[in-house]
Amino acid sequence: MILSHQHIFSLKLSILLVYVLLIFNANAKSQSRSQNHVKDSQQNHSVSAILVFGDSTSDPGNNNFILTPFKGNFPPYGRDFPNRIPTGRFTNGLLASDLIARYLGVKDNVPPYLDPSLTVHDLSTGVSFASAGSGYDPLTPKISNVIPLPRQLEYFREYKTRLAAKFGQKRTMEIVNNALYIVSAGTNDFVVNYFTLPIQRHKYSLPSYMDFVMNKQLDFLEGLLDEGARKMLVAGLPPMGCLPIVITLFSENAFFDRGCIDFFSSVGRSYNSMLQTQLNTMQVNHAKQGSKVVYLDTYSTLYDAIANRKYGFKEVKRGCCGTGLLETTFLCNHKSSTCTDASKYAFWDSIHPTEQMYRIFFDSTKPVVDNIIKG
Repeated sequence: MILSHQHIFSLKLSILLVYVLLIFNANAKSQSRSQNHVKDSQQNHSVSAILVFGDSTSDPGNNNFILTPFKGNFPPYGRDFPNRIPTGRFTNGLLASDLIARYLGVKDNVPPYLDPSLTVHDLSTGVSFASAGSGYDPLTPKISNVIPLPRQLEYFREYKTRLAAKFGQKRTMEIVNNALYIVSAGTNDFVVNYFTLPIQRHKYSLPSYMDFVMNKQLDFLEGLLDEGARKMLVAGLPPMGCLPIVITLFSENAFFDRGCIDFFSSVGRSYNSMLQTQLNTMQVNHAKQGSKVVYLDTYSTLYDAIANRKYGFKEVKRGCCGTGLLETTFLCNHKSSTCTDASKYAFWDSIHPTEQMYRIFFDSTKPVVDNIIKG
């Protein structure tokens, strides 16, 4: 049978329409699977959102929207982020909080609360209030003109008000009560403030300053609990004596002896011990509310990576950006050279871990995350 041109055209058009419908159907199924995955994940974990507070270890870009020199929204930051976007994260890619959000299925990346483009629906599954350079000591955020922890708590109250205007008070409190809270701060209080500037050293002995910071931290955590937080992960201090910038500033011969300085790390160990005791007490005091307040050990993982070479990093004593000795924030910029493969480095700049190091943090915290989100 010989087909006319009209029949051939009709046949081709029919095939094309079937092809388009197949693609559309496949995409719809894919989207449905994706949505079901997120939905199932939320149901399995009973987590409505992820809400993050703290410093540069958890700031995805809030500092982009304030007047501060402490920003990371320019290359080479974000070099390995999707589409190589310098979002304001102080690393080459994702933060640990992003990885936890993906693990829970609530969202791919945790956005900054101050981003004006966020919708209320974006807010409802979680944001970060963290601000790079912040700390518990009120003086610490003033050094870099960043967002203090009490102000982050105020933003959280504002967040609740915005949700209530859209979803009502009952639904808002369901989101707030079932969210996972991550708090990561304190390093700047010691590294940037106490050990670098003379102001607080003249006022406090080291033990009394540790008590001062601890009391400020506990006040902040109590504030979160009062606002409805029920599942809270609280990160301890890292081995501060192993940070490249600390080695550079305080080692007797920073160019040739780049071993960890135990004095600074010992401060972290002592503070973490105090923190665990206080969190245990807080947990007991708030148990009737159904609250879980859990310590997150960041010290051991980073120390194992650096001092014990546990995770196979090629370089652990300097960052990937520039010389890796001092560069951070505006000193790590588009003119800085960077290492070829950041996954072989524990640090991206002289303070902040690489995405690969954050992935190792994340892997080590999975059991803690699983435990806190049960029930």
